[in-house]
Amino acid sequence: MSTGFSSSTASSLVLAADAPRAIDGVALAVVVFLFILVGVLGFYAARWRGGGKAGLHTLDEWGLGGRKFGSWVTWFLLGGDLYTAYTFVAVPAAMWATGAVSGFFAVPYTVVLYPIVFLLMSRLWSVSHRHGFVTTADFVGGRYGSKPLSIAIALTGIVATMPYIALQLVGIKSVLTVLGVGSAENVLLSDLPLIVAFVVLAAYTYTSGLRAPAMIAVVKDVLIYLAVIVAIVYLPAKFGGWGPIFDAAQTKLTAVSPATGKPVGSVIPGAASYSAYWTLALGSALALFMYPHSVTGVLATKSRNTIRKNAALLPLYSLVLGFLALLGYVAIAAGTKPTELDGKTINPQLVVPQLFLDNFPSWFAGIALGAIAVGALVPAAIMSIAAANLFTRNIYRDIFRPDVTPRTEAKVSKIVSLVVKFGALIFVIAMDQSAAINLQLLGGIWILQTFPSIVAGLYTRWFHRWALLAGWAAGIIYGTVAAYNVVNPVTKQHFGGSIAAIPGTDVQVYIAVVAFGLNLVVAAVLSVVFRALKLADGTDITRPSDYGADEHDPKVIKMAPQLPPAPIA
Repeated sequence: MSTGFSSSTASSLVLAADAPRAIDGVALAVVVFLFILVGVLGFYAARWRGGGKAGLHTLDEWGLGGRKFGSWVTWFLLGGDLYTAYTFVAVPAAMWATGAVSGFFAVPYTVVLYPIVFLLMSRLWSVSHRHGFVTTADFVGGRYGSKPLSIAIALTGIVATMPYIALQLVGIKSVLTVLGVGSAENVLLSDLPLIVAFVVLAAYTYTSGLRAPAMIAVVKDVLIYLAVIVAIVYLPAKFGGWGPIFDAAQTKLTAVSPATGKPVGSVIPGAASYSAYWTLALGSALALFMYPHSVTGVLATKSRNTIRKNAALLPLYSLVLGFLALLGYVAIAAGTKPTELDGKTINPQLVVPQLFLDNFPSWFAGIALGAIAVGALVPAAIMSIAAANLFTRNIYRDIFRPDVTPRTEAKVSKIVSLVVKFGALIFVIAMDQSAAINLQLLGGIWILQTFPSIVAGLYTRWFHRWALLAGWAAGIIYGTVAAYNVVNPVTKQHFGGSIAAIPGTDVQVYIAVVAFGLNLVVAAVLSVVFRALKLADGTDITRPSDYGADEHDPKVIKMAPQLPPAPIA
């Protein structure tokens, strides 16, 4: 799940020197055990649900799990895909650092999200089922007959997903840091466990495809639910109830920041923050299912009804997310100090792992930290698969190899998935994690600019293909420039957040929403102009009946020729 809070939330502050971290052997052992367990499941998944050597040589099988997942598997898969490790790290971190505006918006945003899923994703599933579409760029290319537009959608999806994968590795790194693995002086030792986790993730994703994260998601979700439910019952009782917890949060967040001269944050959004809060929630809700990994989870289902059932059931995760967000305030009352390995540098991303380690027995803390680590493996695998499918289908095939075979497609996608994960690993190791956060914020702005092409196409062919491309470009350019002009008040770096004033006003809103509005206006105006000029439009290969097709309806894609029957002896 995207988190749109300012990167100043994650900025490092300096605390009085403390002793470096000691390794908690019991908690570390539990985390390692859980990691080994899900690694075994990941490799076993290659044989699950009709997999095996004979079944993973097409994108349908490797990248979409054979399009066979039913309601329960899809519920775990989408939950594991959307509620990532970084969600469970970042949302409470934002609450701990600056309060509800930058943290709790994630709860109403997920409430708004699922009606959108109910309405839109079943139509996308149907037309993809009829035509064998694997990506949203496939659909856009087929709907508008425009290769440049489909390539633009594919590139946006790939670029927006890359930092998202990196942030999953940041989640794993947060767990390892709290456990005391590595040292501030030895960078190689600190990163070695992360490299090992990456290698295992890359290996089972390569061999098992989407089946691996689908199977592992069950373990991840059970662990997350267990950890959050126990924490939300036990910790408030330990610290005197919710009254003292909110009082402690109020005291901390209303203190004046030396860097800005303003209060650090607020327990609940004030009137000045309303526009930022609701636009951040709405924009994030519109953007989430434009991400390639979200669409991959949808297209892997076996029917339209499966999607609709999950749109009704997935809000259960929003309840858990609300409880999880409040753990940021619990950590304030608990006096949690989320410091790096050097014992000096505060990192808000460590708040939840540190809270569990400080206040629970080591074995249970290990379960909670293991849930976060496993929670990184599921979305990272799906994201790398989704990005690889976009590259293979909409760049490699459409530009370089139009005659590529399904077997070669799958092979290329497997290799690209490795490259994508390797790039994310290098990014996390070589650069400051705030860079990954900044790029992920920018990715959220970018991915929303694909919404008009995809969603409008599900209902109408009114927009002109070149107008949609121009609107996409206008939104991307405006959003990037506006985000660049946001300066982090602590580090003084550009790309310091995703909230800025509407041009010519003092109203603070989510940049992606303004860019989206500009995108729509440009696309609509130019569509009128281009149609008046009778500028040639592309060929639509879809039909109205395609958007209501279900699992037993015939497909219209070309099928492989059937072998002749064996002669009768």
